Amino acid sequence: MSFKSLSSYIGILLIFSLSSCHLSTKKDDISKTQAPRIINIINFIRQTDYRIENSDSLLYQTVEEQLNLINRYNLPATFLLQYDALIKPEYQQLLKSQLNQQSEIGGWFEITQPQVEDAGLEWRGEHSWVSHANIAFSTGYTKDEREKLVDVYMEKFKEIFGEYPKSMGSWYIDAHTLNYMYEKYGIIASCNCKDQIGTDGYTLWGGYWNQAYYPSKLNGYMPAQSQEQQIPVPVFRMLGSDPIYQYDDGLGNDRQGVISLEPVYTQAGKNRAWVHYFFNAIVDQPCLAFNYAQAGQENSFTWDAMKDGLEMQIPIIDSLQRTQKVQVLTLAETGKWFKEKFSITPATAVTVLNDIRNENNKTVWFNSRYYRANLLWKNQDFSFRDIHLFDERFKSQYVDKPGESSQFFFYTLPMVDGYMWSTPEDRAGMQIVQHSASGEKKVVRLNPPTITEPDTKTLVVTCTDVENHSFKMTFTESDFEITCDTNDKDFRWSLDLHTASSELPFKEIEGQNIMADFQGFKYVIRCLDGKPEISGDCALRISPVQNRIKIDCTNNR
Repeated sequence: MSFKSLSSYIGILLIFSLSSCHLSTKKDDISKTQAPRIINIINFIRQTDYRIENSDSLLYQTVEEQLNLINRYNLPATFLLQYDALIKPEYQQLLKSQLNQQSEIGGWFEITQPQVEDAGLEWRGEHSWVSHANIAFSTGYTKDEREKLVDVYMEKFKEIFGEYPKSMGSWYIDAHTLNYMYEKYGIIASCNCKDQIGTDGYTLWGGYWNQAYYPSKLNGYMPAQSQEQQIPVPVFRMLGSDPIYQYDDGLGNDRQGVISLEPVYTQAGKNRAWVHYFFNAIVDQPCLAFNYAQAGQENSFTWDAMKDGLEMQIPIIDSLQRTQKVQVLTLAETGKWFKEKFSITPATAVTVLNDIRNENNKTVWFNSRYYRANLLWKNQDFSFRDIHLFDERFKSQYVDKPGESSQFFFYTLPMVDGYMWSTPEDRAGMQIVQHSASGEKKVVRLNPPTITEPDTKTLVVTCTDVENHSFKMTFTESDFEITCDTNDKDFRWSLDLHTASSELPFKEIEGQNIMADFQGFKYVIRCLDGKPEISGDCALRISPVQNRIKIDCTNNR
């Protein structure tokens, strides 16, 4: 989503073969697949962009070419119209005449001048569309204004296409607006931006990583824990982040770079080897409930920039569908399936055991409605790079009043933050540490993991260290545990958190509870097994009891 180029890196080709058999995949089959792999091709449409010369014609040409490519492979796709494009007869005619019957038209909810003025409000932007958060997104308006902007969009859409849209996307839609779209107009799916810090002025950090979640009524970025407090519209994470390398990219700068499936990025979505590496993780690795990726591109990048990448990706996606490795659906179809399958946000995982850069790095992401966790191997150096807790009671700063900044900021509750608590020279993380009888300690080095799925809600990661002690990490919906199986009675270990930051949320230890405070919101990290302490030689230490540590992530629930 950024125009800024990715920093270069040394790539190594990693190509997995695609079968040549041509088997059709019916959309009805999704309900019969235990852990489906789903791809949405989502292209959203702006009418104009002040950053681009001759933007109106170039943006229109881009959508024409995207339609031609989708139709060539007869794939379903989702085209989301920003209001300025929605009211243009040229786009109306193009989509009505050229879009295949499998595809859908929905809404892209970035706010533009004609939408604001049609709602009887005053436009505050320098151009008819700007990217400033307090102007372009619903967070910049009062609740009453948000509803007026939704009403104008929905009525115009129905006037043109005969019905209200089922899918509404944006880099971010606040909870009040999203719930209003659901209650009044019956939307069934939404999508928002991937996790990132500062890119284009938008920060979303610590959320449900990839896939989809039901948001809290108080915070559209925060997964809800209960049906009573959730908005019953699944929100799908866009752009297809690199599971290993996106997280740290840009560390030390004001903003992150972009390493994603977007087809304009030379070292990522435009690179055939990277695309195969990414789809290998989505298609062939453990994922629990389901796995998901969003392909496609906003038309502001223009066709010349995305042509090579998109024309490379779409045949790969087509082949994956023909070989029944993925199901290509519209956003609305995916939302409908999600709501029928899951009454609350499910547990999911993303696993990468092959490294595109040939640096022997590996990663595992686990998500549930209560927390996310990220495990990282850099060769044999292992750490929990990230653990964030989710709580539906954590209220967004924009839920009741508009944001005034040109940026917006969304966070969850940190336990480990390998980005915010790091510097380029000093990386934060929680590591397994061995303690000697003399008081010396050293980081335990772990061999590559074996990953299993005992059931649809449980992920088990097992590995040995270089001295053949066996570690087992089990992730469930509400908690995770680490156990060590060893014949060495003198082997002593702990989980130690190292950070480069002194501004941490941990306030005190009360028995087995770690009391924390983030932005004034108090939460508890409870050690069901294990002894926590704020130690002098690390930010936080959790020592096992009978070789077991178990952490409750439900925050007193």
